Amino acid sequence: MRFKNVFSIIGPAMIGPSSSHTAGAVRIGRFARQLLGSAPAEAAICFYGSFAETYSGHGTDLAVVGGILDYRTDDERIRHSLQDAEEQGIKIGFSTGVLPGAHPNTVKIKLTGQDGRHTEVTGASIGGGTIVIRSIDGFEVKSSGELPTLVISHADRQGVLAGITALFSRENVNIGYIITDRKGRTAEALTVVEADSPIPPELWEAIGSLEHVSRVVYIDLTR
Repeated sequence: MRFKNVFSIIGPAMIGPSSSHTAGAVRIGRFARQLLGSAPAEAAICFYGSFAETYSGHGTDLAVVGGILDYRTDDERIRHSLQDAEEQGIKIGFSTGVLPGAHPNTVKIKLTGQDGRHTEVTGASIGGGTIVIRSIDGFEVKSSGELPTLVISHADRQGVLAGITALFSRENVNIGYIITDRKGRTAEALTVVEADSPIPPELWEAIGSLEHVSRVVYIDLTR
């Protein structure tokens, strides 16, 4: 992924020391938190590559947990995010692993909600606070987190994608990027849509009412 602007090089406003190891990690954590939709009861965090080797010394553990608590990259509370999570009764577990072919700064986050629902996100911090989400709940996707995003769970049925894009057109919201992965023909599918402007609630609520759509989540890391 190419850098798009000067902020991709110098990084966002953040709690240091590194945009790759902290700011990007915060944003991946926030993506997972917003995907779950609420504070989790439990978080299992697995680091790969250079993250696995340096996460404690570079504060990547604090950054990811800060993101899971929905802290922004410049939130001073990141420095004591582990304590905050403990005080909120959130169980945090860290591990390291090997993921062939993965970017060196990769983390997998598995969240369990208070209601027992699970979600899993794998993302990479590729520099300057920029991230790439590589998988969501076992589906291979790609999302930058830079634009307002819808994550849509649905059955792989004819007409679902046409219905989604038609609703975007009806509301005059331009689609900047869209990708779909599926478990198999007529099986579960996941579509990620990034828009060039904020996505109004009535749009994603209308998408949620489409036949064969089971869940729609709005993610906006600029909020």
